[in-house]
Amino acid sequence: MDYLYTTGAVIASLLSVVFLYTFRGKRKNVKASMKTQNGKLLKSSGNGMCLPAKMGASPDIVIVGAGVVGSALAYTLGKDGRQVHVIERDLTEPDRIVGELLQPGGYLRLIELGLEDCVNEIDAQRVFGYALYKDGKSSKLPYPLENFHPDVAGRSFHHGRFIQRMREKAASLPNVRLEQGTVTSLLEEQGTVKGVQYKSKGSDQELTTHAPLTIVCDGCYSNLRRSLCDAKVDIPSCFVGLVLENCQLPYANHGHVILADPSPILFYPISSTEIRCLVDVPGQKVPSISSGDMAHYLKTKVAPQVPIELHAAFLAAIDNGNIKSMPNRSMPAAPHPTPGAFLMGDAVNMRHPLTGGGMTVALSDIVVVRDLLRPLDNLNDASALCKYLESFYTLRKPVSSTINTLAGALYKVFCASPDPARKEMREACFDYLSLGGMFSNGPLALLSGLNPHPLSLILHFFAVAIYAVGRLLLPFPSPKRMWIGARLILGASGIIFPIISTEGVRPMFFPVMVPSYHRAPPVNLYDFDNKAIR
Repeated sequence: MDYLYTTGAVIASLLSVVFLYTFRGKRKNVKASMKTQNGKLLKSSGNGMCLPAKMGASPDIVIVGAGVVGSALAYTLGKDGRQVHVIERDLTEPDRIVGELLQPGGYLRLIELGLEDCVNEIDAQRVFGYALYKDGKSSKLPYPLENFHPDVAGRSFHHGRFIQRMREKAASLPNVRLEQGTVTSLLEEQGTVKGVQYKSKGSDQELTTHAPLTIVCDGCYSNLRRSLCDAKVDIPSCFVGLVLENCQLPYANHGHVILADPSPILFYPISSTEIRCLVDVPGQKVPSISSGDMAHYLKTKVAPQVPIELHAAFLAAIDNGNIKSMPNRSMPAAPHPTPGAFLMGDAVNMRHPLTGGGMTVALSDIVVVRDLLRPLDNLNDASALCKYLESFYTLRKPVSSTINTLAGALYKVFCASPDPARKEMREACFDYLSLGGMFSNGPLALLSGLNPHPLSLILHFFAVAIYAVGRLLLPFPSPKRMWIGARLILGASGIIFPIISTEGVRPMFFPVMVPSYHRAPPVNLYDFDNKAIR
């Protein structure tokens, strides 16, 4: 297997050299319209139940889950005239320590979906880039936003506030119904999903709702995906979350990444007075929070590596005791085509949250689904619709695979290692990004979702590896340094190529070669005048 990595590395390295001296990305100006939909926002009652909108007909689509994907998808499809029934287990404001940073590319998709006002009135903070720290050194890495509308930037916020705004937006449409209930199973007849069975809040009675299409997006803990995909979940690490108060980030309106030992530490604003800290702990187990072991770990192992400007607030947050943890999951998309149903969001695909790309992928996926369903009105031919919607998983690949691969590769590069080759790769990555110009703009365009192109990812990744080898070999190579350089290239290949292999080389780099890419709307669901059947 090593010879494959070596061959791939040599090819990618040669391309990287050409790329570094010839590539000059040009981006089109994005003049985003800031028009929003008028409508009365949904109110929540004291028990957390959202008041359902009135629907005059049976639903066209049932959506399971009202998180980022479910609520945004409900609004998008409802705006296109679909009758949508959304069933969410808990409609109270969620409290999570991830899903708080929306990259600029995700914000562009939010604008495209008409949901940009959902970041208003929640004290969301504009984010203009990152600050990278290593061994006392720091480097400011701005997003390449020069050619975009002035409003385009990242946004960071309390996850729950953002979710509630999107739920309110969806429920403001008269043809979208939000209901609090627990979906217990899919309703299947002869291999076709006809709807779901669920229990409404406060009732033990089993209810059913039927629709031609059921979209399952009930998150990373999905209990419905077993029959809809091949779920291979990996948990490389856990995040431990704290909220820092009464302090300022060294670089205002920037996310901060500390290349710590053993793995990265993140800081970013979630309101005008609060800063989220996420400490990555490798492995599936973390020190006990209740016994005080976690507080001791944070004070003795992590605190000495925190920037001095945040040190006092970090210790105060530990003493405050509001420490939370959650596993970081990754799972490649491996869906089973099922008539009448398909998966979206974290229910089908997850990546390490280090790069904050999850919501960008989710919103990009919604744009793809909207464009696929928009020509159709008659969704009743489940078999034909299933075959047509297989194209969704191919059309999403270039964007989702790029962001997934970047997240997995960057996490491995940013983690500390006793291996000299890995150490050199980590150091070179910091120095490469610190060079600025095209050396930081390219990777930041990938990270931000502004230019999620797979080839650009490969070229920049191996450009870092070549930069690292060049530093080892200059001014005079030695056998030891040459050996470390060879192991570095092989190690870089061993990091990125397995991830690409899991994502799928052909759909990631050559999606037009996948048959489902060219699927047209079924003839019986689409008229010959290019108008949806009404």
